[in-house]
Amino acid sequence: MNININISATPEMLGQRAATMIAQYIRQAIEEKGCARIILSTGASQFETIAALVKEDLEWTKVEMFHLDEYVGLSESHIASFRKYLKERFVNEIAKNPRGPLKAAHFVNGEGDVQKNIALLTQELRSDMIDVGVIGIGENGHIAFNDPPADFTTDVAYKVVNLDKRCRLQQVGEGWFKGIDDVPTQAITMCPNQIMSCKHIVTCVPHAVKAEAIFNTITQAVTPEIPATLLKTHPDWNLFVDNASAAKLLGN
Repeated sequence: MNININISATPEMLGQRAATMIAQYIRQAIEEKGCARIILSTGASQFETIAALVKEDLEWTKVEMFHLDEYVGLSESHIASFRKYLKERFVNEIAKNPRGPLKAAHFVNGEGDVQKNIALLTQELRSDMIDVGVIGIGENGHIAFNDPPADFTTDVAYKVVNLDKRCRLQQVGEGWFKGIDDVPTQAITMCPNQIMSCKHIVTCVPHAVKAEAIFNTITQAVTPEIPATLLKTHPDWNLFVDNASAAKLLGN
């Protein structure tokens, strides 16, 4: 078990440090094989990391992006759509970069024929290794939308899952929905074993609301009841937290 934990004073410092590491992995992949493939997380916890990453001086035309999850049946125009999130905060910003745009961006589409969408995305995803996965941790310990108890056995890349109450309440708390009844009950998520196949994993988890999840992830045994504990078995897992999210680890 090899955990690299980086504690920053603020979310902004966390985001900059994480972005620097992600950029290093991207450069390394481009140098070794001429391209890089990355997975990005979404949500309020990723704001600072993505804002810093888009400013990195990289050969973006050699970078392919995938993302982790999307609600079933939610329009891309909805404020909570993760496709909307990544296009506005990442893809479109890279397109403005003198060294952009991205080589490709592959999105999870929860509209229309969901199973067909999953099949096509899986084909693209598995055409080559993912060099770096930027994988967040939810308040309930989930990774992507793999709520507890997560399925650690499936070998499929993506699947439709039911979202638990705490996960849905987190989405309300972050301001994406007015109330829990507005949050979709299902989502398409990348599955745990697929996440673990990334060559490198960088996890960015600021804010006090994540302190319990971070404490449980680090101190508890690997268990589907705390899905993020699986990350501890990855050979290169890098965890970035701030003082607020690390408070319980630090005894505060």
